Amino acid sequence: MSSNTDKAAPKGVALVTGGAGFLGSHVADALTKAGYRTIVFDRRPSPYLCADQEMLVGDINDRDAIEAAVRGVDYVFHLGAIADIQDCADDPVGAARVNVVGTVNLLEAARRHGVKRFVFSSSAYIYSRHGGFYRASKQAAEAFVQTFAEAGGPAFTVMRYGSLYGRRAGPKNRINRMISEAMTKGVIDFPGHGEATRDFINVLDAARMSVSILDPKYTNKFVLVTGYERFRVRDVAAMIREILDRDIKINFAEGEPPGHYLMTPFTFKPEMAEKLVASEFIEFGHGLLDCIHEQHEESQRAQGGAGAEAGP
Repeated sequence: MSSNTDKAAPKGVALVTGGAGFLGSHVADALTKAGYRTIVFDRRPSPYLCADQEMLVGDINDRDAIEAAVRGVDYVFHLGAIADIQDCADDPVGAARVNVVGTVNLLEAARRHGVKRFVFSSSAYIYSRHGGFYRASKQAAEAFVQTFAEAGGPAFTVMRYGSLYGRRAGPKNRINRMISEAMTKGVIDFPGHGEATRDFINVLDAARMSVSILDPKYTNKFVLVTGYERFRVRDVAAMIREILDRDIKINFAEGEPPGHYLMTPFTFKPEMAEKLVASEFIEFGHGLLDCIHEQHEESQRAQGGAGAEAGP
């Protein structure tokens, strides 16, 4: 007879590739919280690993490692990728090897081991003429995901993410970089004119929504995950300055950085995605404040003052 202290049986086993990264670590946490046994797979140990999660260190182009990781798994969340537009432009062969071939390796293993659902992390750039080799790699990988399903592979859900921000973002994340420069240098240098607009979505909202698509109604669907509030980059910089309440200089350049869109990623495509709408979401200003708190806390720890009260 079970007691109140017994743990409930897991809803299933989920593997998260790229699970040591920004979005991947939050998706892993959301899966664990939702009751799934969660396995994190990445090239490096995750600094965010929870006690209830398992860690596998490996590469998605190592077929033996992938075979071992996928065995016994019900759901694969494939978030491991080269996600920076400039990195893909600098090394298109590497982008294809990781973003396309790595995806195919994982799909083949998922087919052999009877994975129930393959959740693929794509991008809103899939609709765009912008994004360069990054966009091309995601378009190619999406085609493989869909074709594998048609050829007897796992059912899929493709998540086309918009502009993410939040805790654990790396230095290449646009908002994280702006906050870091403002706090450490008293200046925000942006490599564009600042007129570009984005529907920013907090990574915590994106992670929760990523788990919700395991609902059967999202089987073999393409889902768009973006925010509900649209902001110009210029206005985001001004918000950061106002929240910090400091004399911060904001410098903009001419034009928009190569490969990035200005107003919208959308150009006409015959197959559009359903936009996933959450009933609750993190308001952008509050999300910015939380990012500032994170960087302040990291600064305090670096200075040996981890016990100090965190605040901007």
